[in-house]
Amino acid sequence: MLTTKRVLIATICGVVFGVICMLLASSDPEITPLIKWSILVSRALLGFTIGISAIRLNWWLHGTVLGLITSIPMAIPVCDRLNIAIATIVMGIIYGFLTELITTVVFKAKAAGRA
Repeated sequence: MLTTKRVLIATICGVVFGVICMLLASSDPEITPLIKWSILVSRALLGFTIGISAIRLNWWLHGTVLGLITSIPMAIPVCDRLNIAIATIVMGIIYGFLTELITTVVFKAKAAGRA
């Protein structure tokens, strides 16, 4: 069953990691305000997706897989700059793992269908 606690914690983690990611990306002068907002929203969406997902995987694999999947659309527009595209995907995996760690292990907000 979907719990409000899990969705809120995961979404808040996503927003926090989105702000961190946006601040890290701000060092590049080519990053426009629109791209910054896109980064923030996509990381918040990662947290929300983790919060509502009922995929039956171990918590660490769940966060890693969803981090990978939700980061691919962000990496496609910058595929001409391979280092940024790879960093986007790697950081998505890390943020997904950390979101799931904080949500499931620290706050003990288990996903639906998991004991």
